[in-house]
This record gives sequence, structure tokens and C-alpha cells, in this order.
Amino acid sequence: MSKGKNTAGSGGRIRKSLEGRGPTPKAEDRVYHKAYRAKTADGHPRDRRGDGAGPSRTTRSSKSAPTGAGAEWVVGRNPVLEALRAGLPVRALYAVEGADRDSRLREIFAHAAEHSMPMLAITRPELDKLTGGAVHQGVALRLPGFEYADADELLADALVAETAGDALLVALDGITDPHNLGAIIRSGAAFGAHGVVIPSRRSATMTAAAWKASAGAAARLPVAKTGNLNQFVERAQRAGYVVVGLTGDGTVDIADAPGVTGPTVLVVGAEGDGLGRLMRDRCDVLASIPIGSAVESLNASVAAAIALYEVARARA
Repeated sequence: MSKGKNTAGSGGRIRKSLEGRGPTPKAEDRVYHKAYRAKTADGHPRDRRGDGAGPSRTTRSSKSAPTGAGAEWVVGRNPVLEALRAGLPVRALYAVEGADRDSRLREIFAHAAEHSMPMLAITRPELDKLTGGAVHQGVALRLPGFEYADADELLADALVAETAGDALLVALDGITDPHNLGAIIRSGAAFGAHGVVIPSRRSATMTAAAWKASAGAAARLPVAKTGNLNQFVERAQRAGYVVVGLTGDGTVDIADAPGVTGPTVLVVGAEGDGLGRLMRDRCDVLASIPIGSAVESLNASVAAAIALYEVARARA
């Protein structure tokens, strides 16, 4: 070994390779760490600056970091164009400077201009950071945070004098597919429901997919969150609601369920697992939809739509 050369462990070569990296970031500042995801209630990283106008200061590139936009983002030319056509609420449109314009991007820009939508031109690396490395094709929409109703206020509001006999709420016991959530909201609006209630955990939330599946109904029908759905149902019963659980082995046909002509909470179970045990015990009645023996079960949103139609028909 020649004299004067630095060796591993001498502090020379290794120390030089570490220069400029700075201190280790806090756990909550590492996008791949659970502490970072826990900073918001819905688990999606958000811009700590609060203005949504630029890249998050907490975003760091990492090979182990997850890729993909958060719930408040719609990315890609086709998804963005479909979202605009569907009338989703938009906080801002982000476009990469100098991106190649095709017919989709031209229509996106024309729609944004026609509807006075905020448009921001940014660099590709900036949009990469904002969308978590998703394949954005040079364009992305940022949706506003959804404003959830208060579950207990929803209980009371549905019982006002002029609609007391028509009060109808839909409670979702573990629906995790945002498309099902949006479709149920759409059916609820179509058949006279006063609102939809979801649990704060282990449930789909109002993402872009849910907004789109609701076909705009989410802007008209209140959606509320509650910390404990079983306790919410208990409070509803004390307020005078009958709680009807929808399940394949229900004891009565949904069309004949007792009490549905008065204040009702219709509980729809999770995809696959159905109603939880505690919820089944809490319901006043378990009702089913008669289907052919060749089909084991119905999709949760389809079952909810049929049940809501039968309730509306019973009340008519």
C-alpha cells in the first residue's frame, strides 16, 4: 500500500462521500415512513405550506418511497379530461411547461379557460414531486379537500318536522372501494336518502374515484364521518330510527322490512365480508334481497341501490 492514500475507515474517502447529505430527516419528514402518512387523517401526504401552490417541502426522493398521487390528485391526460367532463370540483390545474399538446391537452386547456379554472405552469420535476412520482403525462388536477358533514347533526337534520317520517340515512360498514362509495351516494340521492355515513377508519373516502362514481351527487348529498359506526347506530336508535342491516341471510325481504316507512338507517356491509358481527347484533332487523340460486351475492353498490329503491317504493 502506497503511503499517503486514504483507506476505508481512515475518514478520508468515506467522509468525503458523505459530505453535503446533511442531518438525517425526522421520521415524519420521510415520505416512506408511517409517521409521515399519519400526519393527515386520511393517510395521504399533503403540502405542509397549506397553500397548495408548490411542491411539498417534506418530499424527499427515495428508492423505497411509494409512487402514486394522493387522494386529492387526478393525473394523466385521459383521467384529467374525464374528471373535467364529469364536473369534479377542481382546486387547480397543473401543466408542465412545454408539454407536447395533443387533442386531449388542448381540450383540457380550453375547458379550464372556459370555466375560469386556476392553471399553473410548472416544471416536470416539480409535478413529479407533487404527484408522488405518478405517471402524469404533463398534466394533473388537484381537488379541494372534501368537507364531511357531522354525523350527529345529520341525524338531527333528517328528523326536522316536515321530513320526520321520510328520514333515511345510509351507513356503510367497511366499504373500501371508492367506486362503490360513489355509486351508493348516487343511488342515495336518487331514492331520497338524506345522507351517507362512513366510519373514519377502514373505509373508502371521498377520493377522485368516488367523486366521479357519484356523478356529481356528492355535491348534493351530505357525506358524514363518524369515529365509531356501531355507536352512531345506537344513537340513531335512541333518536327514533329503525336500523335495517342488509345481508344475504337476512330474515325478511327488504321490501317487507318493518319500520322502513319511518325514520330508517340502512346499513350496507363491506364487500365480501358483509356486516360485522357487532353491527349485525346492533341492527333492529336483518333484511335481504332475493336473488337466483346461481348467483351467490350482489356487488355492494348494486345491493344498496336495490334496497334503496325498495324502501322508496314502500314509502310511496
